[in-house]
Amino acid sequence: MQSTAPSAPVAAPVAAPPPPPYASLLAAVAAVPDPRRRQGTRFPLPGVLALAVAAILSNHLSVLAIAEWGRGQPPAALAALGFADGAAPHQSTLHRLFRRLDPAALAAALTRFFDPPPAAARPRGGQGVALDGKAHRTRLAFAAAGGCPVQMVSAFCHELGRVLAQAPTDVGADKAEAELAVAPQVMASLDWRGRVLTGDALYCQRSLCRQVTEAGGDYLLIVKENQPTLHGDIARLFADPPAPAARVAATGKGHGRLEVRCLAASAEVVGYSDWPALAQVFRLTRTWRRRGQTRQAVHDGVTSLPPTVGSPARLLALTRGHWGIENRLHYVKDVTLGEDRSPLRLGAGPTVMAMLRDAAINLLRLAGGRAIAARLRFHSRHPHAALALVGLILPQRA
Repeated sequence: MQSTAPSAPVAAPVAAPPPPPYASLLAAVAAVPDPRRRQGTRFPLPGVLALAVAAILSNHLSVLAIAEWGRGQPPAALAALGFADGAAPHQSTLHRLFRRLDPAALAAALTRFFDPPPAAARPRGGQGVALDGKAHRTRLAFAAAGGCPVQMVSAFCHELGRVLAQAPTDVGADKAEAELAVAPQVMASLDWRGRVLTGDALYCQRSLCRQVTEAGGDYLLIVKENQPTLHGDIARLFADPPAPAARVAATGKGHGRLEVRCLAASAEVVGYSDWPALAQVFRLTRTWRRRGQTRQAVHDGVTSLPPTVGSPARLLALTRGHWGIENRLHYVKDVTLGEDRSPLRLGAGPTVMAMLRDAAINLLRLAGGRAIAARLRFHSRHPHAALALVGLILPQRA
């Protein structure tokens, strides 16, 4: 048994990301097919998409606000976006275009831009990628009638704070079934070498574990009653008296409370369980005080990382890093970018806007931004800085 003193979990070193394969977001989205007829098209699609992202970066969050922001930009900026006559697209133009756009093509272009091939091989287990779905609350009322997906499944990099890939779920499908149906598609668009898939118990599926390990990656997933045999094996392993296990403890603050997290990992199940590529199981125990009472939560999990790579400290860091998809992506989109208040519900419009919000967050993180709301307020006063992020460098007096 290995024991360590309470300390913060230490993540494996991660190499600096290479530059994107395109010079700018404007160039990256040029590969997205335009659903409109070429005859009579005034506003080129790459310019429209770049304009929308720049407007979101400037805290103009609705389609109407994007159109108004575009009309307020100087002629030099509009010309650089490809709007030759100095006009900007109207709200109705944006609605019609986004409604007909191919979300899969847009998602592929954004993945190529924000997840370029690494400059050097990533070490095994060096980068965590969280997979999770997010529902759009304003669209839930229209789910029964169909018309548009109400959920998106996203792959979010723990260390970089960026969305690497995303896809909408099937219209009208059950939430769990819809997420599991689209998860293989999202995973297939990524290079998993040196990466670890993290997810909640929904994603603890044999097929997903097999897919990620066959692609050269690893997994770390929570196990609950949806996998009764596996869950029972882990429970018996850590029952009193527990089997020998390596352990680590850490103390941290969050949600206004002091929390102690203890993770115990064991390789005793290797050769006994037939779970794909299983190398270790773990038990995470969280203890905190609330209203004068001590509370505790216990979570079991599985991973394909062997003990030489997946030390208890690394496993604890990955379990903590997974929740970045909630705190650094879903929360930002709902509260800061107003996604849950968006009234869009026709065609691909809601999905396209969700992807453009992801692109705005990614660009801010690429630029080193941490306080997203503060950067949006800054760009609202300095629109040239927002245009620079999408690839247009203009004189400030333009």
